[in-house]
Amino acid sequence: MGRRFEIRRCIEALDPAREFAEIYRLMGTHEFPWDLNQALSFALFRTYAVPSIGGLLARTGEFTQRTQKRYDDTVLILDAVLEHGPASDEGRTAIRRMNRMHRAYDIGNDDLRYVLATFVVLPIRWIDAYGWRRLTETERVASANYYRDLGRRMGIRDIPQTWQSFARCLDAYEREHFGVDAGARDVAESTLALLSTFPPNDRLPTALVRRISLAVMEAPLLDAFGFPHPHPVFRALVRGGLVARGRFVRFLPPRRTPFFARQLPQIRSYPHGYDVARLGTFPDGCPVPHPRPAVATLPSPERAG
Repeated sequence: MGRRFEIRRCIEALDPAREFAEIYRLMGTHEFPWDLNQALSFALFRTYAVPSIGGLLARTGEFTQRTQKRYDDTVLILDAVLEHGPASDEGRTAIRRMNRMHRAYDIGNDDLRYVLATFVVLPIRWIDAYGWRRLTETERVASANYYRDLGRRMGIRDIPQTWQSFARCLDAYEREHFGVDAGARDVAESTLALLSTFPPNDRLPTALVRRISLAVMEAPLLDAFGFPHPHPVFRALVRGGLVARGRFVRFLPPRRTPFFARQLPQIRSYPHGYDVARLGTFPDGCPVPHPRPAVATLPSPERAG
């Protein structure tokens, strides 16, 4: 078991105030690649339950008519920032792309800050519940600092100072703003349908994948979408299975090579590679000509541990 904690020891030797990007990269690509992807996907899904967010996404049609591409673009933009760092050329390109999309719509600062909070809080809660180990305080602080830095680059105001204040912000915002919206429900349904096509979910009946997904959600989230509450026994089985997976992963050796989200088999929109500057939506048309884009080649999918 000593080897299993090698990367954690490396993380603990870093300063979360200054080296938060490296800590978060090690967390996301070595220690918890599967868990972090699940948690961030769930975090994005959770934001639909705020009608001002879910309703806007429904009106754009991006998450209902082009669900796969919108999912891929979101993952790849965030992945570019994680892999190369927010201050790199690639990271700045990804953040500019994200900012241009957001500024094309009337999105309030409070909603943007809430989405940022989900990216801090949901991975902490998911990994503490289902990961192969709990996060250290260094990792929690680094996660908050990573998204504080990203939020500043996005122009978000009044960003919480600590991971604890991010959690308080998230919980208070959800209590006040979770609500039923027909458009948001459509976005949630489209996302659940997409989830059933992801490997290995595609080997299971679609109805079962949906039930498993609902079993991971808390009651306020289910109520906001008008989804039925799973039977307590089924919910316990699903969550127990996630805990068991974490305990199994605990006995695997540490990952020697990084695993990035772009290597996930469910990323399917760009089989021949992609250019970060052309990801996402262009509501007013792309202002920059790209006759010969330099593309990032997608490697063969690997298993994320």
